Amino acid sequence: MKTDRAIWYVSFAVRDPDAVHHRFARQTRTFTSEQDAKAFARTLLAETQDVSAGTINPHVPRRVIAPAAITAWAGES
Repeated sequence: MKTDRAIWYVSFAVRDPDAVHHRFARQTRTFTSEQDAKAFARTLLAETQDVSAGTINPHVPRRVIAPAAITAWAGES
């Protein structure tokens, strides 16, 4: 089994300050470890609260971290 497979994702809103509408695109980045995903999420939290994370299927146990819980999750070591 490969150990360098991405099993975590962090998804975030991309806000365009020049946009006249309130629609925002989302981007997702993948990571091989939860610690890397948490570090990336912490950098995003300085810019937006619209960040979510989780494990990529078929990784078990399945985890989904909602935007309401992302600050607490990213702060864990």
